Formats: sequence, structure tokens, C-alpha cells
Amino acid sequence: MTQFAVDRLVFTPADVDLSRSPLAEGMARCDAETYVLGAFNPGMTRLPNGNLLLMVRIAEALRTPIFDDHVHSIRWDSEEGYVLDAWPAELADTADPRQFKLHGGGWKILALTSLSWLLPVELSEDGLEVVAVHYDKAIAPQGTHQCYGVEDARISKIGDRYLMTTCTVSPERHATTLYTSDNGLDWTFDGLVLDHQNKDMLVFEGLIDGQYWAQTRPLGDHFFAYPPKSEWRAGPSINLATSPDMVHWRPHLIPGIRPSAGTVATARRGGGSPPILTDVAGKRGWLTLWHGVEPKEIVGVYRTYWSLLDPDDPATVIAGSDDPLIEANRDLTAVHEDVMYVRDVVFTTGIADAGDHFVVASGEADLACRITHIPKGAFA
Repeated sequence: MTQFAVDRLVFTPADVDLSRSPLAEGMARCDAETYVLGAFNPGMTRLPNGNLLLMVRIAEALRTPIFDDHVHSIRWDSEEGYVLDAWPAELADTADPRQFKLHGGGWKILALTSLSWLLPVELSEDGLEVVAVHYDKAIAPQGTHQCYGVEDARISKIGDRYLMTTCTVSPERHATTLYTSDNGLDWTFDGLVLDHQNKDMLVFEGLIDGQYWAQTRPLGDHFFAYPPKSEWRAGPSINLATSPDMVHWRPHLIPGIRPSAGTVATARRGGGSPPILTDVAGKRGWLTLWHGVEPKEIVGVYRTYWSLLDPDDPATVIAGSDDPLIEANRDLTAVHEDVMYVRDVVFTTGIADAGDHFVVASGEADLACRITHIPKGAFA
């Protein structure tokens, strides 16, 4: 595993004050105790004052989800606020610590063990010190389309405008929503931009021929096979889409970053950090960090890889590596062993240029926020 001189956890569940949570009043009314399952997968951007902002996903879970022979989940209700739903325990498969599966629907039906909201955490310019935690600017569910939570922010800045995509979770759809801001701290909800089971939307930090470009990751429960001798493997991949206005999106005909038939280490691929236009590996292009997932047990092994995309044709990869750039680091989480619930997971979500290196933000073990300084020479 590649070691970097600057590589640490900067924000953990212990740093969250749940008395200031958007759920606090509702959970008190339900007489339900919650805890922070994870403070992770942070979108990242640089603020006008030069500091970095992490938009941290706070997964707030019930301390005791199973009681009275039922398993419970938290849901936002348009009339009552935050409430608890109860499902008969015999209908639920709770093997996955992040969610439970409900039997008897004829197809896969899930409910979550936590509800996520987004907490803005301001860091120093190098990303290593917490400057402020902006509880007053937290983003929480505000409609039935988000009733099970707001997850996994990705932030891009184009000109003076900040664009943040999030995953919205509800029985209505599992989709992508858009927020915009003029300062990176005060966000306006701009609606749904991608529909059901299309997530990990990463907006390129710049226009190409006057068009917005984005990486997307459509999901599904089946994929069609490539021919037996194809270089590609069927499975979740990183697709591309274009838009004239950030609202209306058209899928790009040519595939993006697809799983390779030559390895199972990246059998499933999904977007990580929003692509930035930069110079690495002796070339200029869109640098994108993405996750490859190797099947293992329930969750799998998540690693971060990189690709450089053609500056004018992002469907063309002009450089990259089959070796992982970042892997889960158990030394970082050793002191948190008592609250670990998944392992072998690093999920990169942000990147910022810092001269001779990049500041890279990741979620570590679905638990905490990790900052890594990666020299530009590592991309070769």
C-alpha cells in the first residue's frame, strides 16, 4: 500500500454534537436515543476565504433499533417531522449493518438503519485543522423525496458558482438532487436532476464547448454480458452526461470508465471526486479519482484509483493506473475499533489543488473523514 506523509482522520463521530442535530427534537418526542454511526464521505471545496469546506454526511442511527419484536427506522414526515417506522422483525434481514432487507415484496426492498444529513465543517487551508462547524447551515430532508435522508455530497465550483449534488433517498426514488451557492456555505435547493437509481453524480469543474459535463452511475439489479473475449466486464460503471443548464441532462453515447475483464479488484466502479482540469503524468486533462470495488462478503473492498480524461473528449482516457492510489488504512482507525462496523473501505469524494500536491478528502470505513496530501508526482 502506498504511504503518504500527510494522511490522517480530521473529523470523526466523536466530533459531532447531536444536541444540535436536525433530528434532535423529533427523536426526543419519540423517546428515542440516537448516535452517530458515521461522519464520512465529505464533499469538499475551497471557500472564498481560502479555507476548505467539508460537507460531511452524518449518519444518525437509533441506539436500539430492535424492540417489541420490531425493527425500526427513522423517517422524515411532512406533517410530523421525524418519526419512527416499525417493521416486524421476522420480515427483516439485518445482516448488513447499514440497512435491512424486507422480505415478501417480490423484489429487493430496503430500509435504512440510519438517516443521513449534511454538516458543513470548515477546515484550514491545508485541510488538517477544524476551524468551525456550521450547525446552523446543516442540510436535512425537506420533502418526501428525501424522507430517508440526504447523502454523499459532491461539490464543484464553476466560475463564481458552487454546485453540489447529493443522493436523495426515499420510497419515491433513489436519485440525485442539486443545491447551489454563491459562497459555499449558504445553499439553495434546486430540485431533482437525475431520477431513480442514478447517483454518484460528479460535475466537471469547467465547461467543455459551452456544455456542463458530469459523471453518473446508474444502478440496477442486472446487466447484459459483454462478448466472452471482451476487455470489459458487465457491472456498475461510470457514465457521462451533458447539459446546457445544469438542469436538463442527456446521457453521452460513448461509455465512460467501465470495469475491466482482467481484474476483479475493480469489478464495480463508481465516481469519487469531481473531475478537475490539471496537468499530471506529463499531460493535461480532467483528473478524476474513482472507487473500484472488489467483491468480498457483504460490503466489498473499496479502493481509490485515478484516470486522466481527454480535455476535449472526456470519454477518452489518456492516462491512469491499475494500481490503487489510496487504500483503507487500519492504522488510522485503530483507536476507533470499538465503533467500527465495516472495514476495507475508502471512498474518495473531493480534491483540491494545493500547488505541488492535491488535498484529497475521503470517507474512511464509512466512519470518519480522511484527508490525504498526494504529491502530483504520484500520478505517473
